[in-house]
Amino acid sequence: MQLYTYYRSTSSYRVRIALALKGLAYKSLPVNLLAGEQRQPPYLDIDPQGRVPALALDNGPVLLQSGAIIEYLEERYPQPRLLADDAVQRARARGIAALIGCDIHPLHNVSVLNRLRALGHDEAQVQAWIGGWISEGLAVVETLIGDHGYCLGPEPGLADVYLVPQVYAAERFKVSLAAWPRISRVAALAAGHPAFAQAHPACQPDTPR
Repeated sequence: MQLYTYYRSTSSYRVRIALALKGLAYKSLPVNLLAGEQRQPPYLDIDPQGRVPALALDNGPVLLQSGAIIEYLEERYPQPRLLADDAVQRARARGIAALIGCDIHPLHNVSVLNRLRALGHDEAQVQAWIGGWISEGLAVVETLIGDHGYCLGPEPGLADVYLVPQVYAAERFKVSLAAWPRISRVAALAAGHPAFAQAHPACQPDTPR
C-alpha cells in the first residue's frame, strides 16, 4: 500500500497510527501542503479535493478521507481490533472519533485558517479561534473517556487513533492539556507505545530536520 501523507497532518497521523497498530507495511508518499503540492494536477488526479491522506491499495483502488480509510482497514484487517465486540462500545468509540474528526479538527484545518486570514483576521484572532474550538471540544472528550488505560479500555482503539493526533495539534497550537487529566493519561500511554511512536510526526520521512 502507498499512503499519501504530510507529516503534521492530523488526519494523516490517524491513518498512520491505524496502519501501525495493525502492523501493516506501506510506502509513505509525502505531499508538501505548505508548497501547495496538493493543489497541483499530479496529486489532484489522485484526490480531486486536494487533501491528505489518500491510501492506494496494492490492487489499484485509491481510498480517500481518513475515517473511511480507517474503517476499511478495520474491515479488511480485523486483528488487532480497533472496535469492540459490543455494539454500544463501538458506538461510543465512533462518537468520540466523530467529535474530533468532524467538530474539532476541521475548524483548525489549514484551509479554514487561511480563509480567516484572507478575511482580515490577524494572527492573534486566528490563534484565539484555534484555541477556543480545540478547548471546547477536548473538554467534552474528557468526559467521554474512562479513568484507566486508553480512552475506552486497556488497549488502544479507534478513539485513541483520533485523540492522539488531536492532542498533538493542541500542543502545536499551544493549548494546555492541564485541565484534562484523562486525556493527558491517554497521551502519556500512547507516547510509550511503539505504534504511536512510529506514526508520530517527528518520525516521518518528510519531517523537517
